[in-house]
Amino acid sequence: MDGFAKYLVRRFFQFFLVIFLGVSLAFLITNLSPVDPVEQSVSLMTSFGATDPRSVELMRSALEELYGLQGTMLDQYLSFWGRVLRGDFGPSLSAFPTPVMSLIMGALPWTIGLLTLALIITWSLGNLLGALAGYYRSNVLLKLSGAAVMALHPVPAYIIGLVLLLAFGFIWPVLPISGGAQMNLQPGFTFDYIRSLILHGTLPALTLVLVGIGSWFISMRSLVSNIVTDDHVVYAELGGVNSSKIFSQYVARNALLPQLTGLALSLGNVFGGAVITEFLFNYPGVGRLLIQGIYRGDYSLVLGVTTMSIISVAVAVFIIDLLYPLIDPRVRLG
Repeated sequence: MDGFAKYLVRRFFQFFLVIFLGVSLAFLITNLSPVDPVEQSVSLMTSFGATDPRSVELMRSALEELYGLQGTMLDQYLSFWGRVLRGDFGPSLSAFPTPVMSLIMGALPWTIGLLTLALIITWSLGNLLGALAGYYRSNVLLKLSGAAVMALHPVPAYIIGLVLLLAFGFIWPVLPISGGAQMNLQPGFTFDYIRSLILHGTLPALTLVLVGIGSWFISMRSLVSNIVTDDHVVYAELGGVNSSKIFSQYVARNALLPQLTGLALSLGNVFGGAVITEFLFNYPGVGRLLIQGIYRGDYSLVLGVTTMSIISVAVAVFIIDLLYPLIDPRVRLG
């Protein structure tokens, strides 16, 4: 087995291990929650009047089977994995009898679109500014840009989101502050609907960009500052090679390799920021769905969203891992 094949085997093993541990932990945490979805459903259904005790017991038994809560915790755990493999998390308590999977599939495209756009802009802009600031260290404009970016870095996502919401929703109301698109528009590839999607997604995406750009800027500037002192860069400068060629071919290209690894490691944090951002702007994504499920004690919805989020992030990291050898051929020798 050659080096690249071994690399693939290791990545496949890590991929399945991450999913197994993450989903198992999500089940354990949700199962230990003080909220009992069965008793909550029974209380909700019997709150409108007296109910025969036998009917209540039959209802409780049916709900336990419906939510996969029959038997011991081990039985529930095995039943849960069977549901995961079938893609069936049961019905949602808060939107009964709508299946959890239907709610997730309706919200997932919104989150994927928002995260993809925000991540591409954040990673590209942060690395570009960081590389330029690390190479052209005397440029005043880059110094000011770096100071602004680093000032935003420690600010929480909900603070930046609130500032943007107040600034562009109330003080200067030029952008919508709630929803994913205009409600009276029919979804489709029309100019009006796409324009509405862009307008409604601007503030959530801008929040994620402003939150995440600082870390990429700082790490890239640090990498470039170290690379510019390497012998091959100094030799190229002494040899009269054009500075733009040195920057693109010798400096930025080498500094991007560890940043690609950092991109995979940052996906979980980006999703965490998206949860708060989607709830703040009432954006119809998975993050808002998760917080609504927590507030309403919707056991199946919380478990379903958490599981699908873990799997989605693991798949994205796995894809980046597979693409990494195409950029850095040295990985094949590992």
